[in-house]
Amino acid sequence: MKKIKWLTVIVLLAAESLLPQATTQLVEPKIVDTKNDVSLDAQRERHALQSLLRVVEKEIISAVEAMPADKFGFVPTDGEFKGARTFGQMVKHFSATNHILAAAALGEEPPLDAGDEVGPENVRTKAEILTYLKGSFVHLGKAVEAIGQTNISVNASPISPLKRGEVTRLALITETLLHSYDHYGQMVEYLRMNGVVPPASRP
Repeated sequence: MKKIKWLTVIVLLAAESLLPQATTQLVEPKIVDTKNDVSLDAQRERHALQSLLRVVEKEIISAVEAMPADKFGFVPTDGEFKGARTFGQMVKHFSATNHILAAAALGEEPPLDAGDEVGPENVRTKAEILTYLKGSFVHLGKAVEAIGQTNISVNASPISPLKRGEVTRLALITETLLHSYDHYGQMVEYLRMNGVVPPASRP
């Protein structure tokens, strides 16, 4: 019995001697080495995004221009496409999203006619939709131009996954580029289903 008691005391003392060390390891602040931190060069970031935006704009607009006007109401029916947007609705949605995110990147209120990422009701024909699309890229171009301008505020957007405390102008513009290729892929499918080779894929 005495041996068991002594063993218990020894174990407790050993545990107590280790406790401060364990506690210290948990609360020890992490040292961050800032010697190699590099600030973003606003001019270079702006130039790079302007180049990417030109590529995206060319591919999207050329794809929309390539779709015949009488096919803007096309939506696939062979497969699981219930509730899918027509080609024209998709382009309007894409354009409205460009406007909404560009407005947030410029500290502006979202355009009233953008609706819930649907776009203006009175924009219906191919010509009208193309004009609306091109205007959205002009809006995005202004947002890119504002990179590095601290006198222009940035707003959070309800359609963005970025929260108010983490949103930046650069991030919002990057989000539009990601969204662009999501829909470009859909546009390509719609074009090919109608016998149209996307301009970017032509020899």
